[in-house]
Amino acid sequence: MNGEKVAAMALAGACLVSLAACGGNDSKAQDGNKAGITYPQIKLGETGKDLKTTITFMNNHTDMGLDTYPGKNWKSYIEDFNKMYPGIKVEVQTDSNYASPALTHLQGNSDSWDVMMIPAVDKSEYANYFVPYGETKDMEKEIKLADEKAYDGQTYGIANNGVTAGIVYNKKVFEEAGIKELPKTPEEFQADLKLIKEKTKAIPLYTNFVEDWAMGAWDQYIAGNATGDSTYMNQVLPTTKDPFKKDSSNPDTHPYAVYKTLYDAVSNGYTEDDYSTTDWESSKGRINNGEIATMVLGAWAVPQMKQASDHPDDIGYMPFPITVDGKQYATIAGDYSYGINKNVSKERQEASMIFVKWMTEDSGFAKNEGGIPIKADDKSMPETYEAFSDVELIVDDPAKEGEEDLLANVNSDSEFGINNGNGKKIQDIVVDAANKTKTIDQIMDEWNQKWGDAVESNE
Repeated sequence: MNGEKVAAMALAGACLVSLAACGGNDSKAQDGNKAGITYPQIKLGETGKDLKTTITFMNNHTDMGLDTYPGKNWKSYIEDFNKMYPGIKVEVQTDSNYASPALTHLQGNSDSWDVMMIPAVDKSEYANYFVPYGETKDMEKEIKLADEKAYDGQTYGIANNGVTAGIVYNKKVFEEAGIKELPKTPEEFQADLKLIKEKTKAIPLYTNFVEDWAMGAWDQYIAGNATGDSTYMNQVLPTTKDPFKKDSSNPDTHPYAVYKTLYDAVSNGYTEDDYSTTDWESSKGRINNGEIATMVLGAWAVPQMKQASDHPDDIGYMPFPITVDGKQYATIAGDYSYGINKNVSKERQEASMIFVKWMTEDSGFAKNEGGIPIKADDKSMPETYEAFSDVELIVDDPAKEGEEDLLANVNSDSEFGINNGNGKKIQDIVVDAANKTKTIDQIMDEWNQKWGDAVESNE
């Protein structure tokens, strides 16, 4: 590994003569890398140690911009970074409605930002906006999930932390309800919600209905968690015309079982009395204090629930209650991924890549936020996952060659927005379940029709 700035500049010059000799396999990808250095070549504390520049870091963590943030805030991270790199000033910009402004910045092709958390962008568009960190085959030696934000052999995004999808729960409420083992099937989960309603004062399952992004979180469970199949999300789902039908051989698995779990909880009266009045901010303290028993959210939510009030030890995290052939699974994926602007100067690109590598390897951010570290050789796990010891963690396989954008296209044409923050369709499940206007089978039949039409139009 060559971490010296001078050597990196020499490498860049060599690449101008022969891209192939430098291992580049895509001239369009390399055009955006003015810094002439890749992520694997950076040696923290040595590479770019004399750089003097300012970079802007856009992200969705508005809470971490506050001095009152109960965990480590952005100010503290930047102060630690500047101990190693005093010449690189990092200005942090946050937005609670992050996805839309981030796309606006991208579409403007401006140099108003340097590092951002990559929003929903087709993989084939990565090279239009972002600097490649290096060839994916090399990045796999450096980081986990190197394929997740990769295209045509280049990695354009590095996950800020690894997350799995499970359920946040209050341990004390479960104990008061007499629940001795965590549920492993949808039926066991419904039975536990029933016990909670009968034996405690807690809301068994809080939907956070008003927040469509929170409703959209249910999409996270339909692939590896519900099938145990690493090919499901990127290869099976976008080519299957009826993915929401009940699996005849194992009805408590696949996407149908995930969405039915929500439908049944609402229909059985195990959720809040008035879903239209849910409040995200107050729900954090309420689950901490035992007023709420469970919330279906990613592991990123656990630190926030722990820090929300005086009972952090009561907050736990359980696998989603689906078992496939006797085994529980959880998909590990990136939360958000750092992308670097291809339109900014050489100095800013180099500083940005150094900052991203520091955040990934030295900052402790992932575990601080209850996530799985992304550095390839870091095998440690946060306490959040103590209930996952018997759960098999799997990574979604990439799409087949030539189908990299198929899922995004079917998602768009169907207007489902799976894992793209579209919680409206999940909100509709809650409304239909509460009002008994449609059965879950009727809802899933309608979904299959729309999804199937989109799959057919993309064949």
